[in-house]
Amino acid sequence: MSLDARSPRMSAAARFTLAASAALTLCSMPAHGAATPAGPQNDAALRQTQLHQAAAAAARDLATFAQRYLQNGAGSMPPHFPLAVTDVKELGHARIGYGFQVYTLDPADVIAGRSDVGRMARPTGDWRFVIDMNGRPIGLATVRQERGQWETVSYGGAALAREIATVAARHGNASRSNLRFIRVFQAQSDFIEVTSDADFRVRFAPLQSARQSLALRQYSPSVNGRADSLIDAGDFLDPMRNAIKANLATFR
Repeated sequence: MSLDARSPRMSAAARFTLAASAALTLCSMPAHGAATPAGPQNDAALRQTQLHQAAAAAARDLATFAQRYLQNGAGSMPPHFPLAVTDVKELGHARIGYGFQVYTLDPADVIAGRSDVGRMARPTGDWRFVIDMNGRPIGLATVRQERGQWETVSYGGAALAREIATVAARHGNASRSNLRFIRVFQAQSDFIEVTSDADFRVRFAPLQSARQSLALRQYSPSVNGRADSLIDAGDFLDPMRNAIKANLATFR
């Protein structure tokens, strides 16, 4: 369940500043990714700037979101609430945590038979942040820059937040800089790209949406981060290509 943070109810809420500092980590693009014409160093600096700006907006908007519900008092729980809490009073402990840029693949590239996912991946402009409550992920905040302003556009994805946190803990380095989140909209599939710090080998953790949409074998976080718990691009590109073709044909 996802809630649009830009709804009239949300925009009418008073603005508050989150007092506690957020623990933020940049999910950087690995070296094999395509750089902008400005050069890889400037590209990395731009991502770092975007991360901090998006994180500040996420923290600000989460405080506003929490305050609106906390005003209703403890014990109240709206139906279809987008975050995994049992009482609105728990929102007082919610904090913005791990943040990452969202990448995607052009369906035309996949259909054309391109196989270098790392070079095909491009940023969507969205950043997502795990919302943490006492060490437990309870959902995701999606942040986007619109008309020059960063703002949270939706909340939700509690199950996805838990899965991302598990994969990041199993396969991420200390800064999570070896991970990229890739969402292929036309295939209804999410992946986390994992680049080994040891040999720079690139493999992928197919998340639940990808496992279901592409009928992939189960990825089990319980394998304790061994390389064989990940898959190669060749394991999913053919079923992804078929899924994209089928979905595009459906909407013609």
